[in-house]
Amino acid sequence: MKTCNFAAALLAVAPAAVAGWSWAQGKSINFTSVPGYFVQDDEATDPTGFDYAAVNFGLINRTYPTDKRLTAAKNKTQWQRFEAFVKDLNSGCHRKANVQYKVLFIGRHGEGWHNAAESFYGTPAWNCYWAELDGNGTAAYKANAYFKDRYETQKMPYFQSYYTSPLSRCTVTANLTFADIHLPAEHPFIPTVKEGFREGISIHTCDRRSNKTYISHMFPTYKFEPGFSETDQLWRATEEETDAALAQRAKAVLDDVFRTDKNTWISITAHSGIAGALLAALNHRPFSLSTGQIIPVLVKAEAVDLRPTPTVQPYEPSATCRAPPVTSNASQGCVCASTTAALPRATTGEP
Repeated sequence: MKTCNFAAALLAVAPAAVAGWSWAQGKSINFTSVPGYFVQDDEATDPTGFDYAAVNFGLINRTYPTDKRLTAAKNKTQWQRFEAFVKDLNSGCHRKANVQYKVLFIGRHGEGWHNAAESFYGTPAWNCYWAELDGNGTAAYKANAYFKDRYETQKMPYFQSYYTSPLSRCTVTANLTFADIHLPAEHPFIPTVKEGFREGISIHTCDRRSNKTYISHMFPTYKFEPGFSETDQLWRATEEETDAALAQRAKAVLDDVFRTDKNTWISITAHSGIAGALLAALNHRPFSLSTGQIIPVLVKAEAVDLRPTPTVQPYEPSATCRAPPVTSNASQGCVCASTTAALPRATTGEP
């Protein structure tokens, strides 16, 4: 299959917004996940069963160099002192023009129809047949109450920017999480729908997004990144995005956010696959997110001399069945009826 620069192709569909502010144009960006501020950074923290709501989003109780300059520091919450520290990183006397810091909160959507169906049918059968059918509805897990509590009792800083995947399970989750929170006028909940934050693109219909008109009708206050197409230009019925392309897309969308958004505190509502790719692009340790979970990351971004973007194979064929499989198992995958295999890679019931 012909290769291409998948990140460039994606940004051709949805080019970066450069009006008003830009950074590191004509440069490459190195990302570093700065350890020592959240327990999720620590290799000893097990992602399995981890719940951010039990540990203040994972923020570590510690001192900061800026505490001594913070008025009445001993009466400030951990979040207020961390906020002052991050602000100093971006505006202090040691600040470098080619470096910026942001705090990204990467959240996975609440449980959708597709999550429940996979549990019911089993992963192999789900992958090769049921996931290709249209589902309905999204039941979001609401982080709403916890954010309200952190804002009220811990003086946690408000997000300055919000981004969401265009897929319904994320647009709904973002709305349920933030829409009814009383926010300051200078930081309203007006998320930007961004193509790059969508899930890894498989043949599953749950990875095909709605039309722009439909999303706009559902959420009239949401914004769209420049160039966001009316219809989904990336989903394929018989091909799925390669791991290399997903990794390149994750880096590209982070580059775009850091180049065009001057804000520091950013919320991203996305999916498990792209969340993993984003963490990898940020050079953060692997940390899988269960449905509804959120991980904060302190990110250092450094503009460096421009490096070429490698070409990758964007899509590869994916096997399916045209009817419910005869059986399925983890080692063999789907076993299609002999007359219903859609692709040669799907295993038939014949010897």
